[in-house]
Amino acid sequence: MVQGIERDVGRFKQIVRGKIREDLRKYVSNGEMIGKRGKDLVSIPLPQLNIPHFRYGKNGKGGVSSGDGKPGQPLGGDPDEEGTGEAGGEAGKHILEVDVPLSELAAILGEELELPRIQPKGKPNIVDSHNKYSGIAPQGPDSLRHFKRTFKRALKRQLTTNTYVPGDPRIIPIKDDERFRSWKKVIEPQSNAVVFYMMDVSGSMGDEQKEIVRIESFWIDCWLRSQYKGIDNRYIIHDAEAKEVDHHTFFHTRENGGTRISSAYKLCTDVINEHYPSAEWNTYVLHFTDGDNWGEDDEQALSLLREKILPNVNLFGYAQVVSPYGSGRFMEELQSAVGDEENVALSEIPGKEGILGSIKTLLGKGK
Repeated sequence: MVQGIERDVGRFKQIVRGKIREDLRKYVSNGEMIGKRGKDLVSIPLPQLNIPHFRYGKNGKGGVSSGDGKPGQPLGGDPDEEGTGEAGGEAGKHILEVDVPLSELAAILGEELELPRIQPKGKPNIVDSHNKYSGIAPQGPDSLRHFKRTFKRALKRQLTTNTYVPGDPRIIPIKDDERFRSWKKVIEPQSNAVVFYMMDVSGSMGDEQKEIVRIESFWIDCWLRSQYKGIDNRYIIHDAEAKEVDHHTFFHTRENGGTRISSAYKLCTDVINEHYPSAEWNTYVLHFTDGDNWGEDDEQALSLLREKILPNVNLFGYAQVVSPYGSGRFMEELQSAVGDEENVALSEIPGKEGILGSIKTLLGKGK
């Protein structure tokens, strides 16, 4: 019975996975779904999900293959007859929402986009250690005394020395009977990663552009977390000046004014140098903007990128979001200056429909 239930649960999960894969582009571009995110789960609406089940009718009323009938005769009455019933009070069919683990979403995303597994860089001696209780010892602290093992040892001793009295079954452990849980220190390689999300919040970046950035960064974070045990996220916004903010402020700030991309690259460089040495951290820098930059600032931004950022990061990803006010030329400057660098990925996002392709461009190198 249990095996049958487990098979049904497994089949249901396969159906859900198939529906997500079928409509992945729709889910990727749906910002509403991200709002239904729990700690490790995302609630996904799955319409037209039909699970086979038995439907029981009343006995004695006949059915298919019973009574008189002719080939081709429709079941359930005359199809041309108009309905005469009144409005009902029954609930209709609803979209089914299922909770899907983020790890499962990351796996589907990676398979569909054919994303390569990331090979973390860094020194092999970056390790994490923890204690694993793996045995029994005759000595140890009282807090780790193994009651069951101690009781069995005491019972065995009393049986072999004929001191056990069935009519008065008292088991009294002595010092030699005591057993304790023992542990050993387990050392595991630890891959640390930090992701810098940088976004232009000047007047040309409207709510729609910020929503695109929010959705794309969610899926990028989902994939990177499937590749690393620990992820730090840092958020930088900029117009003519840059500042570090929290996650909520990053997506809800409204700014105006000009744009100096170099201000964001300078702040990012300072944070990396202070907190994330390249020998110990896998660093990803993702910059979202509409490409409009103060002309005289281009060279300074490119200089910071070439000399300070690229030598210290796994990947620098630049995603240019199409703006209703027209896109700038910084993408062209990047293509000319660093487009051939191994750890540089450049992407253009024309709208929500372009999010999936942009993710593949940014993460497709597997850095």
